[in-house]
Amino acid sequence: MKTWILRLYAPVFLFGFVAAAAWWVGYRHGSALWLLPGLALAIGLSFLAERRWPYDPAFNRDHGDRGRDVAHALVNEGLNLASIALVPLAAGWVAWQAWPSQWPFAAQLLLAVVCADFGITLMHYASHRVGWLWRLHAVHHSVTRMYGFNGLMKHPLHQAVEALGGVLPLLLLGMPQPVAAVLAFAIAVQLLLQHANVDMRPGALWRLMAWAPLHRFHHLRYGSAGDVNFGLFFTVWDRLLGTAFDAPGYRIGGGDLGIGSQPDYPRDYLDQLRAPFARLPQKAEPALPAALRRTGAQSLS
Repeated sequence: MKTWILRLYAPVFLFGFVAAAAWWVGYRHGSALWLLPGLALAIGLSFLAERRWPYDPAFNRDHGDRGRDVAHALVNEGLNLASIALVPLAAGWVAWQAWPSQWPFAAQLLLAVVCADFGITLMHYASHRVGWLWRLHAVHHSVTRMYGFNGLMKHPLHQAVEALGGVLPLLLLGMPQPVAAVLAFAIAVQLLLQHANVDMRPGALWRLMAWAPLHRFHHLRYGSAGDVNFGLFFTVWDRLLGTAFDAPGYRIGGGDLGIGSQPDYPRDYLDQLRAPFARLPQKAEPALPAALRRTGAQSLS
């Protein structure tokens, strides 16, 4: 029974919540504000699953970071809500209407997810190669445990940059507000799954979906070893970029996470908002564990 729960957890969680949101907003024309309690429910269920089937029980213990992570989540989701409210205004600036409004809502949502995933993945990739983007993105990589809330922990300026890369082209095409609202909800749910401390085992879907079993390697603290698995929803972009990676059997622990060259990265919320603009001390990067250099570690491209 446990094996099937862990195999079905991620697909049922993602497709269940997103399908419910699409039904309510897209087909029942309900208020998108009801997606907020839906997200709260998703967070609550994620926490329960992390305690019932943890990948690493130590990741469930508060490291003095819970209040900070709540602050990140409230600010960033509040900004998401504000940006969704501005979608009709942005649509008014578009002189043409190229969005396929005649498509079924589910098809419009799938188009939005694929296009946003591509743009956000490219911005994420750039954030590991462009200095000022990395300084903003480093806030997210400073975590030393992985659990669902980590997905909502970002510097608000970096979230804005990623959102522009993923959503601006859709807005220019005339994406309607209901689609934008469910897209934002789907992204938040997927971020919970990417960082969840759940010992999920999604079977064949692990090669398609960018869930926690692959995304944990993106948070490795060993220099460029974490420059892998950038995709938000799908692994196809990493395959095309040559950055898809897995090390079967390697169990990532707290000592593998964080920024190796900045082990004393600021932990307080306000300090993290200031960190990208401060000169932070640098240390030598730790050595990559031998297990990650063995032949078992492999590219998935």
